[in-house]
Amino acid sequence: MNEPRAQRRLAAILAADVAGYSRLVGTDEAGTVAALRELWAKRFNPAVSQYRGRIVKMMGDGALVEFSSAVDAVDCAIAIQATMVDYNASRLGQEPIELRIGINLGDIVVDGDDIFGDGVNVAARLESQAPKSGVLVSDAVYSQIKGKVTVAFMDAGELSLKNIATSVRAWRWGGDGSQVPTPIKALAEPVSRPSIAVLPFTNMSGDPEQEYFSDGITEDIITDLSKIAGLMVVARNSSFSYRNKSSDVRTVGRELGVTSVLEGSIRRAANRVRITAQLIDAATGAHLWAERYDRDLTDIFALQDEVTNRIVEALKISLRPAEKVLLATTRTNNIEAHDYFLRGREFMVNTINKDREFFDRVVFTFRRAIELDPNYSEPYGGLSMAYCLDFQNRWADTPNALSIAAHFATQAIERGPSEPYAHYVAAVVTFWQRDLLRAKAEADEALALNPNYALAYGTRGLVEIYLGHPQTAIPMIQRAILLDPVFSQQYMHFLGSAYLIAGQFDTAVATFRERIRLAPKTDLSRAFLASALGHLGELTEARRVWQELKEINQRYSFKEHLARLPFQDKADGGKIREGLVKAGLPD
Repeated sequence: MNEPRAQRRLAAILAADVAGYSRLVGTDEAGTVAALRELWAKRFNPAVSQYRGRIVKMMGDGALVEFSSAVDAVDCAIAIQATMVDYNASRLGQEPIELRIGINLGDIVVDGDDIFGDGVNVAARLESQAPKSGVLVSDAVYSQIKGKVTVAFMDAGELSLKNIATSVRAWRWGGDGSQVPTPIKALAEPVSRPSIAVLPFTNMSGDPEQEYFSDGITEDIITDLSKIAGLMVVARNSSFSYRNKSSDVRTVGRELGVTSVLEGSIRRAANRVRITAQLIDAATGAHLWAERYDRDLTDIFALQDEVTNRIVEALKISLRPAEKVLLATTRTNNIEAHDYFLRGREFMVNTINKDREFFDRVVFTFRRAIELDPNYSEPYGGLSMAYCLDFQNRWADTPNALSIAAHFATQAIERGPSEPYAHYVAAVVTFWQRDLLRAKAEADEALALNPNYALAYGTRGLVEIYLGHPQTAIPMIQRAILLDPVFSQQYMHFLGSAYLIAGQFDTAVATFRERIRLAPKTDLSRAFLASALGHLGELTEARRVWQELKEINQRYSFKEHLARLPFQDKADGGKIREGLVKAGLPD
């Protein structure tokens, strides 16, 4: 008679253990047992539940947890370590409890509720070598999480693990005295807080030229929902990455970390528009609300408001009085002006080869919107951003481009003081004008009006770096990554810069390497990476990275680059130069 075949499956295994448990029990057995009972019940277990894990077993001083997703396992581990900071802070006068966490992705054998096999054994051995208050993951896990989590892992090299035949390459985060980034607490927010990704509405008009219209309406809905503090809204860049993909809603929810997804379609014909929309529970795939609207084009603004309000009702969100006012604010009553603004905004976002022709077209489109409605704030903001980008990229070499950008930013705010985009653009412009305190104030105003504004969080963090407050910058930049994970390549450079200025060179190196993986042709991040490597004494590697940089951009000059950066304290810029000097690289 054939033996029943063992049940196997691929799983991410998290092993956690209390560092120095025997010593803690020897010092205060009753207090330690009580503290751990509270830790598991109020910190560990809720995080596991939130990230869809299954607790296989608890062992007094440790736990074994199974996940179907490596990303969920790592997000859970980071959230647990973040909440431990608050937990230990609440235990004034008592010795801190520190967890080590190891995670592996591998084949496991299932026996009832228990699991066995090398996949489990490797996780347990990684946990034993993990840093206190940190996480150690196998290379198999790291390959799955790159670009999908909000912290940077450092290469821990090839490790020899007890009773494991072959060495395992591992990656480390946290521990060894490094701070747990504050914003990771956002990952541990209660699941009761609703969150949403608005996927790009499908253009059903049969005319590809109408894509800007369906995209514009989608982005307007994202913007309106983002003004609600009680709702986490994923940014446009990330939700639009699912365009033309047949992704399951549950996959989208897991990858973007949201509880609900809005999808739909738009058909525009002559002066009529049809919108279908459906709100879906990202965990179950069940429909929470669905509706179809057939309206005159002149009703498009009222229609957008109605869709937004129905979503708010379906998610059972209570709006504050100020939020009701913001949602009721009308951008413009001129349909044609709005149409030109949508065209200009879409052109700025989607054009790949940006040049003089691109710049002229954007300026013409926004100016036409202003001609049609001189009191419409957003086209002024669009013009301001266009001239600011021209200042940075010299598409048209416009004389006094930054001054012109500042003029239009002022016009945008005057016409739309409660328009988040106007204040965000003003923050960017004043940043390049080196008026960092004004940039900080404008970014803060943008975030007060739009608590989900990823770009404003990124800019706010950037301002803090150049004000000389890198530790303050880190949580803001990580919040931007949380809201806009697909756009993380840009934020990774900001984050690496903060770690570099803060003197956390190991973490800076890991972060810049991740940025280079996401944006392989970057010269800027390579220059900063070479500096961090110089500070660490890794001179050969620093010179190799610099050679890569020069192959990408033969004309790169660090001196010219540094002169453009608005450091309030020149010593901060000098720290970057110092790393290059240590590596023997040109200034």
